[in-house]
Amino acid sequence: MESELQEEVNYGLTDQLRSPVKKRVKIQTRGQWASKTEFILAAAGQIVGLGNVWRFPYLCYKNGGGVFLIPYLLFLVFCGIPLFLLETALGQYTSQGSITAWRRICPLFEGEMESELQEEVNYGLTDQLRSPVKKRVKIQTRGQWASKTEFILAAAGQIVGLGNVWRFPYLCYKNGGGVFLIPYLLFLVFCGIPLFLLETALGQYTSQGSITAWRRICPLFEGECIGYASQVINGYIVVSYIIIQAWALFYLFHAFSWELPWASCRNTWNTGTCVEFDKHNVTSNGMILENATSPATEFWDRRVLSISGGIEELGSLHWELMMCLLLAWIICYFCVWKGVKSTGKVVYFTATFPYLMLAVLLIRGLTLPGAVDGIIFYLYPDPARLADPQVWMDAGIQIFFSYSICVGNLITLGSYNTYNNNCYKDCVYLCLLNSGTSFVAGFAIFSVLGFMAYEQGVPISEVAESGPGLVFIAYPHAMAMMPLPQLWAFCFFLMVFLLGVDTDFVALENLTTSISDMYPSFFRQGSCRKLLLLFICVVSFLIGLLIVTDGGMYVFQLIDYYACNGTCLMFLAIFETICIGWVFGEWQPFYDCIEDMIGYRPWPLIKYCWLFFTPAICIGTFIFSLVKYTPLKYNRSYKYPAWAYTLGWFLALSSIVLVPLWSVFKLTRTKGSMPERLRLLCLPATDLPLGKKQKASRCPFNSEPSQQCGETETACKKEYETEDAPV
Repeated sequence: MESELQEEVNYGLTDQLRSPVKKRVKIQTRGQWASKTEFILAAAGQIVGLGNVWRFPYLCYKNGGGVFLIPYLLFLVFCGIPLFLLETALGQYTSQGSITAWRRICPLFEGEMESELQEEVNYGLTDQLRSPVKKRVKIQTRGQWASKTEFILAAAGQIVGLGNVWRFPYLCYKNGGGVFLIPYLLFLVFCGIPLFLLETALGQYTSQGSITAWRRICPLFEGECIGYASQVINGYIVVSYIIIQAWALFYLFHAFSWELPWASCRNTWNTGTCVEFDKHNVTSNGMILENATSPATEFWDRRVLSISGGIEELGSLHWELMMCLLLAWIICYFCVWKGVKSTGKVVYFTATFPYLMLAVLLIRGLTLPGAVDGIIFYLYPDPARLADPQVWMDAGIQIFFSYSICVGNLITLGSYNTYNNNCYKDCVYLCLLNSGTSFVAGFAIFSVLGFMAYEQGVPISEVAESGPGLVFIAYPHAMAMMPLPQLWAFCFFLMVFLLGVDTDFVALENLTTSISDMYPSFFRQGSCRKLLLLFICVVSFLIGLLIVTDGGMYVFQLIDYYACNGTCLMFLAIFETICIGWVFGEWQPFYDCIEDMIGYRPWPLIKYCWLFFTPAICIGTFIFSLVKYTPLKYNRSYKYPAWAYTLGWFLALSSIVLVPLWSVFKLTRTKGSMPERLRLLCLPATDLPLGKKQKASRCPFNSEPSQQCGETETACKKEYETEDAPV
């Protein structure tokens, strides 16, 4: 028997005769679950046990009540879910029990080496036999917008947000009324539209997210520089901006009350200084009674925020706000969970319905007494304000915030376009829509503020606010004075929520797309992308719990003032324009690439903005903002402790320092002389599409039009050896 077996080994028949009884005995198959439901129920029955009933509630009560959920959820995200997925996936991957599964993965940790496995290693077949399903896994395509309308609505929903409602009208009134439009329009023409087109066209040109797009354009400024820096800022926005949606949901739910809780002083949270303002509660000078507070202010400070004395007093979690935050995250997750397939459908509602609500509120506001005074106050020109540099800086920062420039969202949205989409025309129309919405929103806001001032008998400057103070104090107070206040409160806070949710889920899509484009072979198979999205949402939700505590508002202001600062965005804009206008322009002008995509050349001013005007304006504004820096104060009175300012600067520098540090790191790791290193790190990817001129001049063997020089003769591979002018 041994001699026969040895002879069979020599002829490679070992696998057939290794178990001679296999021919006579029928080996039963291992079996599988008949349906996914059986597996789900079996796993749920296994993990949901007595510990859920008799241990968790006691631990929750014993360890601080609701705050126990913070360490619990942290352990869930960083230990529970990863280990649960590890073991479940290991069994599915090996189709073995717990002993043989580990044996096949690593015999060292099992204790014995299976002879068949060792033989497979000797013949180099281990990788093929360990995971036989790898050949059957289908890598999902990246996807595209189903129509141009989906892209337009998604981009409009992203750029038209709360800044159009609560920031632009206030800046217009504060900085000279109608004359503020002069610096605003100048920044729009020389910075806003050129950078908006640059990022949208870059995504369409490369069909990549914001990290890999810059990597393909210029490795020196690859994802770890501009791309990663923009994603760090985007991450801060994702965590902090969605808190506003939680506040909006909180107000929205309270709008169904028989009496709006911010309309009266007859509530448990009100103090003795609460006054329901009207013309009878003001002095003969037209001033509000001293130390008096409105019910809307007390509802915001004492009911919604329960604000503490400072950032060092975080206090306890607000479970109602936490549930609103959780609901906001769930909505955002399901808006993005199928990528552009789901996002493209959701925006038909989320991007259009706010305009309907804005139109309703505008019509209602214009019919109120005192509305004309409010509109005059909004637009009354004061030309002397143009001499103040702060006015110009406010205009520039508003453009950067309002147009979502330098955070990667536009690159991601553009990357799902077809190559020949007319992105130039789309960008111009979207910019006009965004600025027009800001201008019209000012009428809706100041007409209501004029009515509020009329009812109280005070100057409009006494009631004008910006930011959260406008949305959650001044405007609710004004709506409480109208007939049917519940209806108008519902319309307004639904509009606020939808304006913000668009920005939230597009930023979330940007973050997910940027990571999945870096590792497409992993994240584009099965449910890996959905799990990545779920992980980002859960981690962001856990971090956001800090902002729904007693001292959460101080944390929110710190992130908003430092991490999401317009100065950081301008710093990135400088490098974006240098990279596109000068570095990539050495290979081929990006202006020509846009011509190849849309079929004609854009306005020539765009090219000169990328080369000269935009970087020069951004450098000047960046320097001025550093010179005029003032430390953050909450409500113009509370001064943060020194460690909080240090934390704020750390958040600000965590994004912008990536650009110079990574560039130096890449230069030191690359071989060759310094000019050779710079030249090598500034070469774009070889398979990028060429412009029309480059196709004709660098690919003479092309007999038919082609988007990629790599499809032609090998002579075209020397295309990078030529030296061209920047433009």
